Amino acid sequence: MTDPVLYSFRRCPYAIRARMALTYANIHCELREIWLRDKPGHMLEVSPKGTVPVLITTDGQVIDESLNVMLWALQQHDPHNWLDDLTPGMDWINRNDQQFKPLLDAYKYADRYPEKSPEQHRKFTLEYLNDLDNQLTTCKWLVSHQVTLADIALMPFIRQYALVDKRWFDQQPWPHLHKWLNRLLNSDWFTISMTKFKLFNDGNRYAFPTGLLISETSQD
Repeated sequence: MTDPVLYSFRRCPYAIRARMALTYANIHCELREIWLRDKPGHMLEVSPKGTVPVLITTDGQVIDESLNVMLWALQQHDPHNWLDDLTPGMDWINRNDQQFKPLLDAYKYADRYPEKSPEQHRKFTLEYLNDLDNQLTTCKWLVSHQVTLADIALMPFIRQYALVDKRWFDQQPWPHLHKWLNRLLNSDWFTISMTKFKLFNDGNRYAFPTGLLISETSQD
């Protein structure tokens, strides 16, 4: 294996943040785009839980949690020293992953949680979004004068939240949050990470982040 292998699904926010961190760190890997309803056998062999992202390093280490993929990427190359002070950012990441994500799922997939209306589910998310906007009043990024790991880790989930009802989201009194999200949506890291790839199960493998096709016919 000459490059790490990354199993990914383009729209998954966990996979998005992993790809953004790999892009930031300029980690070159072989990207295998999957469809979650047709998971490759090799991916399930190395990571039976069947979620993305899954990164297989050149020495055979399997990393199948998105935050761990991000931290691994920074340990290889961290051009802006994001690892120097993780504590403030980790507080926001933990709150996002442990508290906000379940609320986001209930809002986005409200038909799976019929005990409340979508609007009722959305109401439980507002405290977190208000806190984010307040946090961004003193600085354009969450915990620093520059973008850090926390911004990259949270953005895909705020993007997913905004897309549930974009008109409603745009009308909310969160000017700082809107600007923060738009800056990241327009970043090269996000643009590169959202390149569309054909499916690995159809025989397609790609070099990431360059996007060059490696193979159309063979699979490992």
